[in-house]
Amino acid sequence: MSTFMLEIYTPNRQFYNGMVESVILPILDGSYGVEPGHEPVVTAIQTGELRYKVNGEWHVAAVGNGFAEIMPHHTVMLVFSAEHPDEIDLKRAEAAMERAQERLRQKGSIQEYHHSKAALARAMARLKTAHDSHQ
Repeated sequence: MSTFMLEIYTPNRQFYNGMVESVILPILDGSYGVEPGHEPVVTAIQTGELRYKVNGEWHVAAVGNGFAEIMPHHTVMLVFSAEHPDEIDLKRAEAAMERAQERLRQKGSIQEYHHSKAALARAMARLKTAHDSHQ
């Protein structure tokens, strides 16, 4: 089976470094699949669920906004955050989602609106990733 190198970095750590068979990135307008031999491209990463396949098994992670440089045999992701499902505190993520939803209902400034939407997206991605890993 053909593979390529995937590296994922956050400001705090190297989240992943290894060979993968496939990657599905969360991007602004949906998902973006990457396989070995992909044409070179740079794309923005949207907060959401990242999926990557290693030895025939899919792994998931919640990632924050960032960028990916995709080359035929190497993909590098620079993201604001990345968490494995077992690193996600469900109660904390649920509380963050509730706080963000409440701030959105209060109809504050446009800056507060965008901040709340981003916080809500992060919380929802973390919850989805954590719940998907338990199924």
